[in-house]
Amino acid sequence: MMTRLLAAFAAAGLIGGCSSLDSLNPFGNKGDQRNLPAPLVELTGKTVEPKILWHASVGSAGAYVFTPAVAQSSVYAAAENGNVTRLDKGQQVWRMSTDKRVSGGVGSDGKVVAVGTDKGEVLALSASDGRLLWSAKAGSEILSAPLVTEGLVVVRSGDARIYAFDAADGKRRWVYQRTAPALSVRAAPGMVAMPGAILSGFPGGKLAAIALNNGAALWEFTVALPKGATELERVTDITSNPVVGGQEVCAVAYRGRAACFNTTNGQTVWARDASSFSGMELDSRTAYVSDESGIVMAFDRQAGASLWKQDKLTNRKLSRPQAIGAYIAVGDYKGYVHLLRREDGAFAGRVATDGSAIVASPIRIGDAVLVQTQDGGIYAIGVN
Repeated sequence: MMTRLLAAFAAAGLIGGCSSLDSLNPFGNKGDQRNLPAPLVELTGKTVEPKILWHASVGSAGAYVFTPAVAQSSVYAAAENGNVTRLDKGQQVWRMSTDKRVSGGVGSDGKVVAVGTDKGEVLALSASDGRLLWSAKAGSEILSAPLVTEGLVVVRSGDARIYAFDAADGKRRWVYQRTAPALSVRAAPGMVAMPGAILSGFPGGKLAAIALNNGAALWEFTVALPKGATELERVTDITSNPVVGGQEVCAVAYRGRAACFNTTNGQTVWARDASSFSGMELDSRTAYVSDESGIVMAFDRQAGASLWKQDKLTNRKLSRPQAIGAYIAVGDYKGYVHLLRREDGAFAGRVATDGSAIVASPIRIGDAVLVQTQDGGIYAIGVN
């Protein structure tokens, strides 16, 4: 059966009849008070003052989710209108119009900058001056950022196929595809590089490692199993990037669980019930998850025991957590970046951006955290 995409972006937490991020509505049914976003709490006790070190505007994300790329201290970002921009410490180095509707964010290794379009095109630009190097064709709309690694530009199309192109000339090297369930979430899960392989999550709760040299599956783990009597009830997709720490890889599924696996022996290290659109983060001791209801959860990385929960951000449509210094940073639907203490999840600070949603995953850049808003603001935020 042809895969029918649920008309919603998982990254926005929307499942329903609209195929875009047009509303980013945090309220759900406006008559249901349970779906109202939590008000901002007053910060008390010992707090920090996160500061905006620099900011720039690159153009609206429109109906898509754009994640910037950081390579060799430069930031590369894109907008739906086709503009791709390079920033060095917030200053524009170049801006190139691709004359395409870009839909898949940016990937770069510092030499090649790659973006994807709504028509399944892959565009490779020179990192030095933005000129077009080559273009190629994937199977369908590209919703996530390409990955540029080990001489390849790897993209994931909306039908969950993964394509690898030679970074030098755009020649297709291989395609990875798998059987998809009858229903899946329209989402923008990306890919993570490991030596000789990439990791990506898939509909049905599967996490796979794919060899870079030939596109063969190296291993596959089950993060969550579909449950329920109907196809809709059985939707259990990985809609965010996996995370890697040492010999462990972890991922979290929508309507499933969070789980960590040992890549050397394939054993499950731990698994806990959880449901997340936006994803998880690791540090040396802890795994952090932003769940679909806006609760930030911390689990012991070795055993999966619950360490703390921060439930004062419910229904604020949180981004993936990002560790920065002694804190965890999460963005919300109003463009706020919240700092939580790693040790107990208590609020430690807050900073406003441009008022539009932070849907894309925050990225660590040096001692700062980098966010891109839906209105196209790029903010580097430092923590005292």
